[in-house]
Formats: sequence, C-alpha cells, structure tokens
Amino acid sequence: MSGGWNTIESDAGVFTDLLTNLGVKGVQFEELLSLEPDALAQLHPVYGVIFLFKYPTNEPYRGTDKPLDGTFDYDASERLFFAHQTIQNACGTQALLSVLLNKADPSVSQEGDAGYIDIGDKLRDFREFTIALPAEIRGEALSNSELIRDAHNSFARSSPFIDETQRRPDEEEGDAFHFIAYSPIGGTLYELDGLQPAPISHGACTQEDFPQKVMDVLQRRIARYDASEIRFNLLAMIRDLRIRAREFADEDLLASEERKREGWRFENALRRHNFVGFAGEILKGVVSAKLAAGGSAYDDWVNQGKKKMEKRAAEQRARKGGEGEDVEMQG
Repeated sequence: MSGGWNTIESDAGVFTDLLTNLGVKGVQFEELLSLEPDALAQLHPVYGVIFLFKYPTNEPYRGTDKPLDGTFDYDASERLFFAHQTIQNACGTQALLSVLLNKADPSVSQEGDAGYIDIGDKLRDFREFTIALPAEIRGEALSNSELIRDAHNSFARSSPFIDETQRRPDEEEGDAFHFIAYSPIGGTLYELDGLQPAPISHGACTQEDFPQKVMDVLQRRIARYDASEIRFNLLAMIRDLRIRAREFADEDLLASEERKREGWRFENALRRHNFVGFAGEILKGVVSAKLAAGGSAYDDWVNQGKKKMEKRAAEQRARKGGEGEDVEMQG
C-alpha cells in the first residue's frame, strides 16, 4: 500500500468491474493479444486503449523539451482532462480515467458513437470540479478522491502485474511497470501519461483511423526495447459487447458475454479474499488427521512432500539451464 493506494492487475475483468463500481454504464475492457489494427477495429466502437509496459528505471523517462515520439500539446492540458500522477500505484486507474473523462461531454464530441460515455453522476461531479484546475492539482484531487481510491483498492491483491513507478532508494533491483492511455479526442490521437508534463499529440486521427494509427505508435514504442522484452499488455476500452449482441439479436454472443462476466465476477471475488488463514486451517486439519492415524503416517506424509519439492526444484533448475522459465511480472 502506498499513500492509501494498493496495486491492481492489468486485467479486463478488473478494469471492467472497476468502471461499474464507479457508476459508468455501457462500457467494458477487452485484452488485445495482437498489435494488428484489425484486432482493434473489429471491437468498434473503441474509446481508447490502456498500455502497460516496463518502466525504464535506468534512464530519464519524463521529457522536458520534447517526448521520444510525438509532440507535447500544452494547450490541450487546459481543454482535456489530463492529470499529473502524484501518487504511486494509481497509474492504472489514472490511465482509465484519462480516456473515460475525455468522453463525458456530448456537446463537444466529434467521434460519433465512440465519442460519449455515460460516466454516472459521481464521476461527472468529480470531472466538473477538477476540469478547471491545472494538471498538477487535478492529480492531487484524483489521489485524494475517496470514491476513486476505494473503487481502485477493492481489486487489490498481494502480487499483481502492475506499476511501481516510484521507488525508494533501497529498491534499485527489480522491474517496474507503468500504465498510459491513448485515445482519439477532438480529431487528434493523444497519449495521456501522468508522468509527462502534458498530453502528447501523435497527429490528426479520426475514429476510423484510430486502430491503425495507435498500433503504429505502439509498434514504435515497443521497438525501443530489446527484442527479448515481451512484457507488455494492451487493453481496449470499448462499448459493452452485450449491447451489440442485443442490437443484432445475436444470442450466441450474448450468452458468451454473460458467461465471461460471470467468470470475471468470480475471479474478482477471489481477489478480495486472503486465503492464508484458510490454507493454515486446512494444513492444521491434515496434520491432526495424520497424527491421529498413528504409526508412521505423519512422517511418511512429510517425506513424500519433501520428495515432491525436491523434484520440482530439480525441474526448475533444468529449465533455467535450458530455455528458461516464465517470469511473473510484478510491480
């Protein structure tokens, strides 16, 4: 926990339920497993994407004169919802809000059916309160919002795949990850990153252009990493697919999406629980049963467990000596 904000996973179910808990209607997230524009285009309407990547801890990240790609648009900070990130562990939710709160005003929408989201009364009040503030104060307001912090923290777990963009001096080792958003707003493709001084413009972009143009930007960004770096994650913020299913009377799609939501609800319920105590009670019960059995039952059980652990350790060492093993990405 850092300043009241826990880390959360980059997961479509987590982000979708987070939106629901904030009062947002008719929106969901989908994970993209490809950087092909068609993979994003087929999800139309798309409001934006959230990109998770390895944060460079060994070189400067925040630009001053110009970013590594695109151009700073300082004027956009005044008319868009853009907030500086002022607290650790909040960048996933901040990236989500960077898309969401720029799709909340139907009077200025220029992107058709992908230009407006019903964000609900509470977030609408937050946006109206903060939109006239400078970016750094918006960031402070976001980090101090109990509504947003409580919704965010309800999805925390002990070892997530998320960000750690600020480290203590004694935490030099290990990888850190960071979330940013990309969205077509007012005819321009914007990169919204709370660690940068302003929104980054990547040029003119219509809703129809967005899949191709954002994938080009992401390809260039990924190309700056070593070829061996594969730890990236991309989530698309889209209209609830159940709405499409009902519009086209697609019963199969509707049933599939309902099953997906049920799975998300189950997984998110598990995230809210700490099973250490439960596992401890089970272990105590098994130990009691083995001791009650008498004889060598307990010793045999312990020795069997030791042999299994030794076998697993040997298999892991063998994999490290070969092709290597999977790495869990954590902040």
